[in-house]
Amino acid sequence: MIRVYVELSGEAPALARGEAIAAAEAVGGRSEPDELPPLATVSVPDPSAVGALAARLGLARRCLVAVPPGESVGRSAGIEGASGESAVFRRLDRGPGASDDTVRAAGRAYRDGGGRIDLEHPTRRYWLLRGAAGRDALLVEAAAVPRDESAARRMPLLPFQRPVSLPPRFARAAANLARVRAGDSLLDPFVGTGALLAEALLLGARGVGLDLDPAMIRGALRNLEHLGVVADRLVEGDAGRVDLGPDPATFDALVTDPPYGRASSSGGEPPSALTDRVLRRWADHLRPGGRIVLVAPPTTPGPPSPWTLDESYSVRVHRSLTREFRVYRRPD
Repeated sequence: MIRVYVELSGEAPALARGEAIAAAEAVGGRSEPDELPPLATVSVPDPSAVGALAARLGLARRCLVAVPPGESVGRSAGIEGASGESAVFRRLDRGPGASDDTVRAAGRAYRDGGGRIDLEHPTRRYWLLRGAAGRDALLVEAAAVPRDESAARRMPLLPFQRPVSLPPRFARAAANLARVRAGDSLLDPFVGTGALLAEALLLGARGVGLDLDPAMIRGALRNLEHLGVVADRLVEGDAGRVDLGPDPATFDALVTDPPYGRASSSGGEPPSALTDRVLRRWADHLRPGGRIVLVAPPTTPGPPSPWTLDESYSVRVHRSLTREFRVYRRPD
C-alpha cells in the first residue's frame, strides 16, 4: 500500500476529509491516522490508484507522497535531484516555524544533486510542511485534482439552470461518499437538474433518475448531454409510486438531494413526509452493504431500519441554507 497525503481545499473541512477517505476506499484503499495535519492521510494499493484517487476528488487540491527521509530535508532534496529533472519547491503551510529559507535551501540542494529548478513548468512539484515534531516533511505531488473540470460544470455554465443546485464539487463529494465504482448502479429519486447523477456517471457508475416535474426531466437530460454522460433512464413520475418495470433493478447506491420547498417543489406534500415515503419505497431495492447518501436539512428523516447512519457532515451550501450530508448503510 502507498501512503497518500491529500491536501483538502478548505471548503467544508469535515466533509472534505470524509470524501477523501470514501474515495480512497472506492479505489481499494483505506483511511490512516492523520500524520501531517491539515492533510488527510489514506493508503491506496498502487501508483495508478493515486491518480485515480485524485481524479475522483471534489473538495481537494492534490495528492502527495512523502519523499524517503534523509538526515535532513536538504539531504533528501539532493538525493531527489539526482534524477536530473526540473522541479519547484514550495510550502504548504505558513504557520509558526514555517520558513521560506528552508524552501530555498531545499531547491539549492536539489540543484546541487543534479536537478534543475523551473518555477513555471516543472516536471516535479515538491512541498514542505511542518510536521508535529517541529521538523519539515518533504512531499512530492503525485497527482493534482482536476478542479478546472469541476469549475466547468458549474450551474451558470450548463444549458438548464435553477437558482439552487448543489455545486459540482459538493455533488462529487456526495457521489464519493456512496463509494460508487465503475459499473455500479445508482438511483437518484429527485434528480432535479441532474447535478448528483452527473457526478456519479462521470465516476463510471450507471444511473437512473426520477422526478415528478417533466421540466426537470427534460432539463436534466440536456445537462447530462452537455456533460457527455448518459443515464440508463430518466423517468417522470412520483418517486414514491413510479413503476420501473416488473423486475426493478437492485441498486448499489441511492444518492439524492430531495426538495424542501424553496426553489424546488415537493408537489404540495410536506417535504419530510415526501422524503420519508420515497426512501421507504426504494430502501429494499438496494443491495446488502449498499449506501444511501442524503443531502438534506437536519430535520429530514432517514431510511427505515435496518439502515444505520454511518457518517454525517453539516455544511452551509447556499447563504443561510445548511444541509447535512448523511451516509446510511444497509447491513451486509
